[in-house]
Amino acid sequence: MKFQIGDKVTVLHSNEDGEVVDIINDKMVMVNVRGVLFPAYIDQLDFPYFKMFTEKKKIPIPKQKKYVENLPKEKGVSNAKTPDGIWLSFLPIIGSDEFGDDVVESLKIHLINNSTVGYRFHYQVTYSRQEGFELDNEVFSFKDFYLHDIPFENLNDNPIFDFEFALIAPDKKKADYFETSLKLKAKQVFTKIEEIRKKGDSSFSYKLFDEFPDKVEKDTLDIKSKLSPHFKIYEASKSRQNLPPARSVVDLHIEKLTDDPSQMSNFEMLTLQLKEFEKYYDLAVAHHLPSIIFIHGVGSGKLRDELHELLRMKNEVKTFVNQYHPLYGYGATEVYLKKA
Repeated sequence: MKFQIGDKVTVLHSNEDGEVVDIINDKMVMVNVRGVLFPAYIDQLDFPYFKMFTEKKKIPIPKQKKYVENLPKEKGVSNAKTPDGIWLSFLPIIGSDEFGDDVVESLKIHLINNSTVGYRFHYQVTYSRQEGFELDNEVFSFKDFYLHDIPFENLNDNPIFDFEFALIAPDKKKADYFETSLKLKAKQVFTKIEEIRKKGDSSFSYKLFDEFPDKVEKDTLDIKSKLSPHFKIYEASKSRQNLPPARSVVDLHIEKLTDDPSQMSNFEMLTLQLKEFEKYYDLAVAHHLPSIIFIHGVGSGKLRDELHELLRMKNEVKTFVNQYHPLYGYGATEVYLKKA
């Protein structure tokens, strides 16, 4: 390895000085330039000694005397960074195949906050055929946050990156939370990787949003006096807080729903299972889940067929599949919901 952690380096394309703070692999390192961290290929860096010895020494120019009344006013110098929104950045990790050719083995994912405020966030990545990943944390102003790595082959499962953001320092004029998502396909990632190779860049990014949205003021109606005292009224913006928690996986086996299924007829069992399906389907829609799995088992296929018939009539359903799952075999249907 040409560089080690702590080495002073010069970025060749910008002629800026920085320091190596992490070793990513045998071809890339993480560099700190004036507080900004970014990955760089080793061949894009050099030691600063050559630059120090080749720079021409400036000949000092005698300073002219200036009197107080003739001094011009100093212009304000600002080192403030320009905010340009919240980004999701992907760093391809390169390895070698059995023939010695460079191949992308995985993607290192960072959340980049190029804004003047800090955010709390909930992050979730979901796939069509395997379990995903979830994380709750904070990202501060003009900082980046490493989320995780994903194997490159996972792109074949059409990953969806979902985020829910909230301000660390609440602002009465701003929304309580903001949701956004990014869907990636293998073909578009291949295109991005080819683009950054041609440009000599090390990563590519997608913007999630520019600014955190303002709170939407809604007209309120005084209907409390017209309702029964048994009714509860909730603010629409806080409706999800008053709903039962949603589930991303719902087991509809009858023994999971009742203690004594032997006393029930087939019709009664099916009715109870469909009622449970409707309950958690509605909660998934209300909580804006991207997908939900219903475990119905194999059996005679009666429950599966009833579920599929109901799903075909649901406006919120984008698509659903009943294919082999490593955890449930063919006994589960995965439902993908439209973004609200």
